[in-house]
Amino acid sequence: MNVASPTSPTAAPTTPESHASAATPALPSKAYRRYALIVLLAAYTLNFLDRQILAILAEPIKQDLGFQDWQLGLLTGLAFALFYTILGIPIASLSERGNRPMIIGSAIAVWSGFTALCGMAQSYWQLVLARVGVGVGEAGCTPPAISLITDYTPPQERASALSIYLLGAPLGALIGMAAGGLIADTYGWRMAFLIAGAPGVVLSLVVLTTLSEPRKRLTAEMRARAASVPAPNFKKTVAMLRKSRTYVLICSAISLQAFISYGTTAFIASFFFRNHAGELDAMAAQYGLQSAGFLGLALGLVMGASSAVGTVVGGYVADHFGRKDIRAYVILPTVGVVVAAPFTLAAYSVSSMTLALCLLAIPTLFNALWFAPSFAAIQGLVPANSRATATAIMMFFTNLIGLGIGPLGVGILSDLIAGSFGPAAGVRYALITVSLAGIPTIWMFWDARKTIAAETIS
Repeated sequence: MNVASPTSPTAAPTTPESHASAATPALPSKAYRRYALIVLLAAYTLNFLDRQILAILAEPIKQDLGFQDWQLGLLTGLAFALFYTILGIPIASLSERGNRPMIIGSAIAVWSGFTALCGMAQSYWQLVLARVGVGVGEAGCTPPAISLITDYTPPQERASALSIYLLGAPLGALIGMAAGGLIADTYGWRMAFLIAGAPGVVLSLVVLTTLSEPRKRLTAEMRARAASVPAPNFKKTVAMLRKSRTYVLICSAISLQAFISYGTTAFIASFFFRNHAGELDAMAAQYGLQSAGFLGLALGLVMGASSAVGTVVGGYVADHFGRKDIRAYVILPTVGVVVAAPFTLAAYSVSSMTLALCLLAIPTLFNALWFAPSFAAIQGLVPANSRATATAIMMFFTNLIGLGIGPLGVGILSDLIAGSFGPAAGVRYALITVSLAGIPTIWMFWDARKTIAAETIS
């Protein structure tokens, strides 16, 4: 990542902390980097598949077990997010010194096992506990994975590399919604969870046996240099990040975007079931499918494909323009949010299901533009030995607000509105209201352009 910009003609000054990055081992071969990125992409895909499959299964579970929307919101949000966010920071601290592939591989095995257990739940609280277990496992994936990719990759290619990893989010959502809906229609929602958990067992072994820890390749000279600049403890890392205006702005923007994304995704299937039931049933029948299977496939293809394109494009465009002006890493997300806003509101307002699906594709693509640039920018704001912790702290807030409060907030708001206007209007206007929370992120991303050049150190 180039730190030069029109407002800052020279690179950011070297700091004592940045010397830690000098103890980074030589980069592995392109072939190995490509392989490692594919494996980590598969891990993140399963991470999101196991996380998002509940969205398409929410309505069948509600009907089978008699849940209310606030219970679904708690189940898809806080029950998962609480332990996911709390454990993310100590796992990240361990990642700064420990074997990151071992941490990731073990995490995959844990969350996959608990995903399978979701299919065996006989009550609401059994399902809650199983989702807690999924959250515990998934806490060990992204911070060490992003830190590992950053160590594997040259600075000027970070956003592009991270965009490939982050592609796991839309791919996981696509597969989870499509496969989850089809399996639920044929075999029931319980079998969907059991099948979703199986691939993780194999992938965990692949990660444990084939991915290497770059720190093991440090020479004696590098080890001595690294030892001379010890890794900051958690308290010092927090203090360092609090002083970074860029980090605070990006973290705040991502948190609000996560609130919207997780909150709306948890109820998007319910929105179509309740507001477009007739058209949904008719379209499903044309293809010989039931409603859940068809909707899962449609949402997976439309939103998954759009998000995938936006994620990859965001990474490569940010790296392209960021070589000349590092402000591109926050300007691009600003543009994405501005373009997405009106199409989001339109998608929830139209009476046609087909038109709503088409409209959703546009904001899904443009909202995804912030993924890779934001994560890449954060990696450049801290020394190499603090990257996993910086990511985990960012994810603590984004997931607590996004995963924890987003679905629960939409669920509570939906129930409140439904009391006066019915369940269809309840979920529609809850989604519209929550989507408006994205407006402040425009200013946050845009304002970060003032300080990002001066604060980037690696």
